[in-house]
Amino acid sequence: MWDKVAKCLKDYPERLAVAKILIQYGLSIRDGKIYCDKIMIPAVGISRVAGVDRRTVTYTIRMIERNPELREIFRQLKPAGASLKEVARYLKLGVVEITPVDARMPGILSGSASLLAEKGISIRQAIVDDPELTPEPKLTLIAEKKIPGEIIPELLKIKGVLKVSVY
Repeated sequence: MWDKVAKCLKDYPERLAVAKILIQYGLSIRDGKIYCDKIMIPAVGISRVAGVDRRTVTYTIRMIERNPELREIFRQLKPAGASLKEVARYLKLGVVEITPVDARMPGILSGSASLLAEKGISIRQAIVDDPELTPEPKLTLIAEKKIPGEIIPELLKIKGVLKVSVY
């Protein structure tokens, strides 16, 4: 998906920055407006986050809606939902953040989830950063209880895992 977006907007770096924000937050475009599911988001808010002029956001929306392929991609975007990472400690949940050697390497999520399951730890949420949108993508697992420190060496043995942090 990102390749298609980047190809269409390659000559417009500011518009590409706007498109990246829209994708990162799962914001859709319908009838010339930006939405977070059913909530309309003002263009000025997106312009501040993207570091561009409000008119750039408007032009980006127009450009996306004129391109049939991009229009369908952006019309269908949905927010992924709220991450529990920031509130995990208040909810007495465990968090493990895994930095991969290469985020495109298969098996990191399944290996990590399997290990936690073997230890009797249920995963409440898994968040995987898109390597095309995030400079340092990570896998974040939020579990039903604190993650014991002795799991760290076992997580580091999973093929493709570079670094592990437990919160």
